[in-house]
Amino acid sequence: MPAMRKADATPHAAALIESMRDIGYSLETALADIIDNSITARATHIEILSDTASESPAIGIVDNGCGMTEAQLVEAMRPGSRNPLDDRDEHDLGRFGLGLKSASFSQCRRLTVVTRRQGQTSCAIWDLDEVARTNEWAISLHSDPASVPWSDRLGETGTLVVWEELDRLSSGIKHDLARGADHMNRAIAMAERHLRLVFHRFMEDGRQAVSIWLNGRKLQPTDPFARQHPGHQEDPEDRLQLVGGVVTFQCFTLPHHKSMSKEEWEELGGPEGHLRSQGFYIYRGRRLIITGSWLGLARQTELTKLCRIRVDIPNTMDASWKIDVKKASAQLPPAVRDRMRHIVERFAQTSKRTYQRRGQRLVDEHRMPVWQRVQKDGIIIYRPDPEHPALANFSEALPAELRQAFASCISLIGGSLPVDALHADFAGTAEEIRADEVDEETIRQTLEAMVPRLLAQGCDADQVALVLRQLEPFKTAWAVTEAMLKEFTKDADDE
Repeated sequence: MPAMRKADATPHAAALIESMRDIGYSLETALADIIDNSITARATHIEILSDTASESPAIGIVDNGCGMTEAQLVEAMRPGSRNPLDDRDEHDLGRFGLGLKSASFSQCRRLTVVTRRQGQTSCAIWDLDEVARTNEWAISLHSDPASVPWSDRLGETGTLVVWEELDRLSSGIKHDLARGADHMNRAIAMAERHLRLVFHRFMEDGRQAVSIWLNGRKLQPTDPFARQHPGHQEDPEDRLQLVGGVVTFQCFTLPHHKSMSKEEWEELGGPEGHLRSQGFYIYRGRRLIITGSWLGLARQTELTKLCRIRVDIPNTMDASWKIDVKKASAQLPPAVRDRMRHIVERFAQTSKRTYQRRGQRLVDEHRMPVWQRVQKDGIIIYRPDPEHPALANFSEALPAELRQAFASCISLIGGSLPVDALHADFAGTAEEIRADEVDEETIRQTLEAMVPRLLAQGCDADQVALVLRQLEPFKTAWAVTEAMLKEFTKDADDE
């Protein structure tokens, strides 16, 4: 065997540290990574602070966690400070020992960390311009951090992370401070919902709740499963024991949008809407890492958009799940994928039934629907029912020579149903589609036609009201309908 030689392959600091800036963080995922460290340090109060209007904009994250000694701080500032294969405490949200550095470098060129533990304050700085100049893996240690922005916010223990030289976040807009500030403020505002969602379980955790503040305003958690709403449904937990730990699944069905306020519904759907928010929500140590995806196991459809499945994995399974540096993606182990496929096939029917029950009520023949639903050869057709009392009575009141023309008009309405437009609207914002309002005279004429038919079928006045209250247009205009209904059912009451 020929003799072997070794050569120094130490990475060039200036090159590698610039490459670390492009792992793929956004502002929201970068902030979340810093907050991970705060929660791991047992912080219960975390503040995000920003100064975007000055000539030297900065962002700070300060917590009341356990803090670090100077030796621990130096180690924390080291890229790759922890081996991802090392065992971690079950509450540790880190993995690679890269988060503090890679998240920060993705947004800024100057990272300062001030930390206080047992009365001792330490400060360290990574300056990427200095690294570019010296090509050395070296940080600066400062004994007096008083000049660091927000250093006065540190309590008896805790850590402050400060980002300066925000070249990525400001999009390099240096000549126009107002535009740069506007760009940064929009990015911070967009990050807010992400943080409220990712850490919602920590923020809801009773006496041990973590409070997260943004520029003096306390953020409220966003629960993607609407567990506080009485209309939500949840199944019992399902557990899968694997070599690396236990994976827990729980299925939730959101309330129908008509049982929620518009604000509640939009809060649950987020900026992308409910169609794109359905699916699996995967948590690692109660921290959300994957939001609303079927992971190739199902399609996003209008009928399943109420389906959300919570999946909990421990940090002992990082390798098998291939959790990435940003903790924003994962791959399913085969055993988990099989279990999730079965869960999807069973659970998706629950959301579909929530919509289909409503749809069935709308076309139930016993409720005299204006629209008929006809299914033939795999095709579903909606057409107006010419036998509906309101239409039939009007037709009978017409001269004989006009009745065929009226029937043709009804047929034309059914044949002109804008199916493509309805499909596009339902696929995007079904909850925003509304039937047109009708005036009081239309309600009166329709009642005149329908109430006698219902009474003739053996319904009493209370039953007539019960049926009509579930039908449009009476349901929407119930106050007007109820007042008129008393006139038409008076004879039935007298009997």
